[in-house]
Amino acid sequence: MKAWLGRKGLMLGVSVVALASAPAAVWAQNATPAAQDAQATTVDDIIVSAQRRDQNKQDVPVTVTVLGGEQIDEARIQTVQDVVGRTPGLQFDAYPASEPRLSVRGVSSSDRGAAGDPSSAVFVDEVYYGRPAAINFDSFDLQRIEVLKGPQGTLFGRNVVGGAVNVVTNRPDLNSFEAAAEGSLGNFNSRDLAGMINLPFADGKAAVRIGVSIHQHDGYVDRIVDGGKEGEVDDQDSQSARIQLRAEPVETFRLNLTVDYARDRANGPSNRALYDDGSGALSGLYVINWDRDFNNSTFDGQQDRDTWGVRAKAEWDLPFATLSYLGAYRDLDYFALYDFDGSATPTGLPEGLGGISGGTDEQSKIDSHELQLKSLPDSTLTWVLGLYRYHGETRRTASSLLDFEDLFGLVIDEYITQDNETVSTAVYGDITWPVTEKLNVFGGARYTRDEKDIVSTGLSNVPGTFNVNDEYTNVAAGDDWGAATWRIGADYHFSPDVMGYGSVSRGFKSGGFQESPGDSAEAVVPYDPEFITNYELGIRTQFLDRTVTLNASVYLANYTDLQVRIPSGTGLKTANAGEARIEGLETEFGWNPGNGFSVNATYAYTHARFTDYTTIESGVSVDYSGNHLTRIPDHKFTLSPAYAFNLASGAEIKVAADYVYESKIYDDQSNLPPEIRDPTSFLDARVIYTDPMDRWSFSVWGKNLTDEQTKTYEGTFAGVTFGSFNPPPTYGVTLRYNY
Repeated sequence: MKAWLGRKGLMLGVSVVALASAPAAVWAQNATPAAQDAQATTVDDIIVSAQRRDQNKQDVPVTVTVLGGEQIDEARIQTVQDVVGRTPGLQFDAYPASEPRLSVRGVSSSDRGAAGDPSSAVFVDEVYYGRPAAINFDSFDLQRIEVLKGPQGTLFGRNVVGGAVNVVTNRPDLNSFEAAAEGSLGNFNSRDLAGMINLPFADGKAAVRIGVSIHQHDGYVDRIVDGGKEGEVDDQDSQSARIQLRAEPVETFRLNLTVDYARDRANGPSNRALYDDGSGALSGLYVINWDRDFNNSTFDGQQDRDTWGVRAKAEWDLPFATLSYLGAYRDLDYFALYDFDGSATPTGLPEGLGGISGGTDEQSKIDSHELQLKSLPDSTLTWVLGLYRYHGETRRTASSLLDFEDLFGLVIDEYITQDNETVSTAVYGDITWPVTEKLNVFGGARYTRDEKDIVSTGLSNVPGTFNVNDEYTNVAAGDDWGAATWRIGADYHFSPDVMGYGSVSRGFKSGGFQESPGDSAEAVVPYDPEFITNYELGIRTQFLDRTVTLNASVYLANYTDLQVRIPSGTGLKTANAGEARIEGLETEFGWNPGNGFSVNATYAYTHARFTDYTTIESGVSVDYSGNHLTRIPDHKFTLSPAYAFNLASGAEIKVAADYVYESKIYDDQSNLPPEIRDPTSFLDARVIYTDPMDRWSFSVWGKNLTDEQTKTYEGTFAGVTFGSFNPPPTYGVTLRYNY
């Protein structure tokens, strides 16, 4: 019955795509200027690089959501978490907030181990950000953020099984001096400062662009112990800087150099006990706390991140093609210490003793190199060939402390250190052939080989304490995996404003080794790669004199050997599930009728279910076939209306809002309570005043204005479920100046 409902939903989506193309084609052919509102405003072209070249979004046969630079600034989209609320099919899990885990169309990964990889990737200026702690980028001075749905391995490479978040920064302008400064103040003592300057030199043949930003706020959650406040949790203190150099000494050569740095300091996360099933070893010890404003942590917690990198891209225009080289180096130093149970003292323990805490200490160094040869922009046949190499070294120590000595006579104080080296090499090619003026056929393939070598050590911090896991030292293991990924499809332009496409693509993510092996035997056994085959139909339309945009796509993805986390002992292990099937519909609508009014809306239906998955948990066979995949709602809807009007002085006032609705989300593959998030909705709004010369603006803004409270993370241990909540309502003012 469930599978039938999924197919029924998919067929409904196909019908929507078909119906969308019919009236759009008619309107595009028959509409005349006299029939349109004289003040209607044509929707601007949106440029994307979803196929590793700049194209109009309406011509790209890939489902992609785009957030432009102006939208990013106005809506205060500051982190990857903010992108989620405005993107259909995209979710994230933030525990801790400094290590977000992305989910695109239900495809995600929970393994943060040294030898693990995300299933949906983040790229900044084409550079792969592989470690979860590295992807929480700052959004100041960005050109756009693209969210690509479905496997993108042919052109983007490593582990892009679910999709990719592609961040594009503003490039230095060779011809104009630019400068901007922005400051914000808000509740929770929030203070944001950002600035940018663009300096051309060498007679327009070179330019440098410098951007800096600071984000600070006090903790959202009070840490209460013995009835008194002892600290604050979930604060922020972040600084970032980016320097770019662009040079074009001759017409046929371009060079871009980038150096960036980010420093983050925060405490938290603000966990607390949310449920007690009454049957576990810890049942009855914790006070259930659903008040978002406080918890009872023993300590503030700590989340420190320092990351920097360099990037160089050189391009040469040859008589027949463009040759480019992209090289990058990334360095990450990350440390986190957190109170997992969020309680000062479980009931029955002496004051100041007991509880569950953990920590992570990670250093990562990554270098990547890509050599690419692609057709010239005016070529009839569009093609690209490339070679890619990735090398990463990660040292990660994960520790856990369970102190129940006075209650059970039990202390568990263990750590696991892993040193992993990954080498990935690939060769790829992609081509688009214009069969006719309206019909294009495209296809591409990539062969990737990943090699991983890891050394694991698991020991106790305190000799003589009880250990759940066996102790082992310097256990070495290694393996390699290779696979071909590909895509094939066609697009057809029914008219200049209506394009339809169909495609089939294959994605691959390599295998790895356990994040927390329980013994030396487990440390050397790898888990297998996962694969996904995606079938997709889409339509891109603009009508009513291009004042309306309506895009839709339907897809079906067969997901095999997906890497999931299952209970094992007192922890979680990565294992390969059997199969899953993901069916869905995604739509985007934009209307700009004129008179200052505009509205944008999106909707995503995602039917993501296990179709064949039986596993062993605590020695018992469990069948999860038919269950929901985790961290993705069946339904997600966004609505963003805006109205702008001019004053007599020529100044502009703009009023805008963003509304997001999500249906319930399952956080555990068992789909059993309590690890279920209820349906939720959020409302953000802002009023912006811009002076007549468009030099400065002043805005009043608010986020989560309806004071919605929802879980952002939850996990169950020994009968008690612990978790954390989203931030409370925030509001403030922003002043911006452009020169």
